[in-house]
Amino acid sequence: MNFSIAHKTFSVTLSFLVLVSSLSLTIEKHFCGETLVDVAIFSDIEKCADDVVKTDATSVVKKTCCKDEIDVIAGLSEITINSFEDLDSIHQQILFAYSYSYISLFEGLPKLIIPHEAYTPPKLIKDIQVLDETYLI
Repeated sequence: MNFSIAHKTFSVTLSFLVLVSSLSLTIEKHFCGETLVDVAIFSDIEKCADDVVKTDATSVVKKTCCKDEIDVIAGLSEITINSFEDLDSIHQQILFAYSYSYISLFEGLPKLIIPHEAYTPPKLIKDIQVLDETYLI
């Protein structure tokens, strides 16, 4: 029972690790001056009133003191699958020898002939061991 619980726990942990390693996040931060105003992970950030500046051809544009920072945590985007041909020749030979020796461990046994396979024992009416007083110790 402990083996099955440990096996299930290990399987769930590995699947969670694969999920987290392929997850990518974008964290947006909005600063007004040196003060952090808003942080957003899955939604849009709220901007302060100084960010909205209407410009006309004749008006002077006022530079704002607000800035946005975007931090991107990139996940695993491609999973590489190596083939047998990508290995060096020495590694190919070692892998081939190991797999051949491992498969050779499992040789089949010859089919055993059981001469009394169809024999049906007689029906016991009385317990013979008790009658003969022979007991296995």
